[in-house]
Amino acid sequence: MLNSPLIISVPEHGCSFKSPSYTSQILSYHPTIQSPNFNSHNLPFFWKRKIQSFFASDSLKASRSGELRANSRKVELRVSSKLAPNFERAVGVEGAGKLVDSSKEFDAIVIGSGIGGLVAATQLAVKGAKVLVLEKYVIPGGSSGFYQRDGYTFDVGSSVMFGFSDKGNLNLITQALAAVGCQMQVIPDPTTVHFHLPNNLSVRVHREYDKFIEELVSYFPHEKEGIIKFYSECWKIFNSLNSLELKSLEEPLYLFGQFFQKPLECLTLAYYLPQNAGDIARKYIQDPQLLSFIDAECFIVSTVNALQTPMINASMVLCDRHFGGINYPVGGVGGIAKSLAEGLVKQGSEIRYKANVTDIIVEQGQAVGVRLSDGKELFAKTIISNATRWDTFGWCSSEFARHRKLLKGDAIPKEEQNFQKVYVKAPSFLSIHMGVKAEVLPPDTDCHHFVLESDWARLEEPYGSIFLSIPTVLDSSLAPEGRHILHIFTTSSLEYWEGISRTEYESKKQLVADQIISRLENKLFPGLRASIDFMEVGTPKTHRRYLARDKGTYGPMPRSIPKGLLGMPFNTTGVDGLYCVGDSCFPGQGVIAVAFSGVMCAHRVAADIGLENKSATLDAMHLRLLAWFRTLA
Repeated sequence: MLNSPLIISVPEHGCSFKSPSYTSQILSYHPTIQSPNFNSHNLPFFWKRKIQSFFASDSLKASRSGELRANSRKVELRVSSKLAPNFERAVGVEGAGKLVDSSKEFDAIVIGSGIGGLVAATQLAVKGAKVLVLEKYVIPGGSSGFYQRDGYTFDVGSSVMFGFSDKGNLNLITQALAAVGCQMQVIPDPTTVHFHLPNNLSVRVHREYDKFIEELVSYFPHEKEGIIKFYSECWKIFNSLNSLELKSLEEPLYLFGQFFQKPLECLTLAYYLPQNAGDIARKYIQDPQLLSFIDAECFIVSTVNALQTPMINASMVLCDRHFGGINYPVGGVGGIAKSLAEGLVKQGSEIRYKANVTDIIVEQGQAVGVRLSDGKELFAKTIISNATRWDTFGWCSSEFARHRKLLKGDAIPKEEQNFQKVYVKAPSFLSIHMGVKAEVLPPDTDCHHFVLESDWARLEEPYGSIFLSIPTVLDSSLAPEGRHILHIFTTSSLEYWEGISRTEYESKKQLVADQIISRLENKLFPGLRASIDFMEVGTPKTHRRYLARDKGTYGPMPRSIPKGLLGMPFNTTGVDGLYCVGDSCFPGQGVIAVAFSGVMCAHRVAADIGLENKSATLDAMHLRLLAWFRTLA
């Protein structure tokens, strides 16, 4: 069933997304001759760059601003792969494959093109900054990307798109696209998710809030008052957030301005900042099964139970699905990243693919550039890492050994050590992308499902809960005629897939997939196995390889019960000039959260490079205060 699509209105001359085809043409960097390395000498930064520039060959010259002057000769590499859709030189962005023009001075280099990184990059670009995004893969999007097989267009990650409506202040994806003059056609999803839970608890989260509450109360009539009070408290938080202009909480001028304009809303958010959804739910609800349902609601948000899920994060998602609703982009989720990449280039900034950053260059305590896997060095005023904080800074093992990542050095900054004391890497996922015959699905099938059949205790266990997306219920263009897409994913850990032979690895994938298919056959779709037209299984090793995330992690999760969001770091780091963005920054996991992180990061960076107002005195005091608050976690 294809619902009536709507178009989110954006400024004129917008860029629109077209569904991609299969082949791609990608321009790679040409190997260059490395200039002499004067970094080991005790010279001022300025003179190091001047000497490097003087000695550089025609193929490579480095300027003070840090860009490279590369040979204009290009080397074309034609890739014919279903993994690499035809984006007209990667993503249909004019100039996306050209070499970096050394006549331009970059204000920021962004490592990675996930949604958080792209939102930060585009927000900076519209403020007048010159931004260079470096992406390891051949298309943008990261966990919000896509790939194609045999006529199917698969979303890499979740198909549940929050923050994609045409109203309010939390529609951050819509705002990010509009800021760079892009528009996307979307299809409203009438049901956010259909829960299939123990004791035959079957709950649809309808787009209409009253309809959802009515259905939930029908299962728990004795808890009607508690249900209404808990979700009303979520609305109190959501409405406070939705009334504010969302920018960086690390920028005091903005923060004080918002406080004077909306003091009650700011105080409301401050009150709930250290609180978790499970504690609030237990104030009003006693029924163990209903509390377990709240756990399942939060597990979708954070991959942990309600007691470990910050109340602010839960409220953003549990209310936005009714306020703006879930809206699926025509052509697939990957179109969001493609549109942002196009918009970035139209603003005069740049994005490069197959640009694998291996090092962040730090000189005299400040991040000044990056080094690519081919040895090239690029420089900018600021560096923004869209990698996880573990992939950016490394981590300490139980033996206190330093595992180095992008930032090389003797020690992990103290702020990052504190972060790693509070948060650990969440597990990864096992994903199954399937194409099936359409007749196996009942005509009233919902797009998104959450399956936990018999035992609440298995909610957070590997392979315990099953997430299922069927985006072709909304957009039939994603699959061949007469076919549907099933995207199945469940938590899994990298350790389960290591230390085995290739044959054992493939056998284990098939075994786990068979078990999951059997569960879905028994619970939802009889005859599912016989209807399979295409199937591909990805493991945590797959996610680690293509998403460049340590252990394929989905993001951070608290080691124990956290103090809400109090311990979650913002965008600044312990290294001057280096910022982080994405799901290991405030406010955490999820599309709406990483978009929020991107908006905040862009504002903080813009203030630091002179594109937004700032007060150095207030900054210093405010950042120290925030650092102290995080120690309370």
